[in-house]
Amino acid sequence: MRPVIRAVLFDFGGVILSSPFEAFAAYERRAHLPAQLIRTLNASNPDANAWARLERSELTVDEFVIEFEREAAAAGHVVDGLEVLACLHGELRPRMVEALRRCRRRYATGLLTNNFLTGNPDWSSGGSFAPLLELFDVVVESSTRGVRKPEAAFYRIALDELGIDAEQAVFLDDLGVNLKPARAMGMSTIKVVDPDIALDELSQLLGLEL
Repeated sequence: MRPVIRAVLFDFGGVILSSPFEAFAAYERRAHLPAQLIRTLNASNPDANAWARLERSELTVDEFVIEFEREAAAAGHVVDGLEVLACLHGELRPRMVEALRRCRRRYATGLLTNNFLTGNPDWSSGGSFAPLLELFDVVVESSTRGVRKPEAAFYRIALDELGIDAEQAVFLDDLGVNLKPARAMGMSTIKVVDPDIALDELSQLLGLEL
C-alpha cells in the first residue's frame, strides 16, 4: 500500500508561473535564430554549462551573459544573453495559485526552484514569488543552496526540511528531466504541460477539489 501523501512540492517557472519556453521561441523568431536553440544550449553539458553555473551562483549575471554568448557562438549563433534572461519574466497562473492555497490547508507545501541571484531580493528567475512565500513550508532555491534540479541532493534538502520520506511527496514540474530523479527517489510526479490537466491529475491523486 502506498504511503499517504503528506506534502505537495511545486516548481515555480512553468508551473506556478507561465512557461518561459514561449518567450524563448518568440526571441528566437525575432533574432532569426533556429527554433529550440536556447533549450538546446541549456541541454548541452547540462551540469556545467553557463545556465547551470548561474543557477548554482557560480556565475554572476554579467559573467553568465559572457559565457552563454560564448556557448552560442561556439554553436555558430549570436545571442543576447540579457534578452534571454528577460524571457524568464512571466505571469502567475491564478488557478495554480488557488490550488496551492487549497493544498496548503491540508498538506505541507514546498517550492523547489532553479533560479539565480540578481541583486534584487524581490526578483527571482521567472519573476517574484515573494507574495506566495507564506504559502510554502519550505523554499529550496538553487541560487542559495549551491545545488540544482535534477541533482538528487536538491530534492533531499526539501524532504529533510519537511521531515518526510520521498514516498510521502508529490512533485509538479514542467520538465521531465527534473521529475525523473524525484520519481526514482519514490515521489509521485506530475509533468505540467497543460496546467489544467496537471491540476486534474493532482486533484485525483489527493482526492481534493482543486
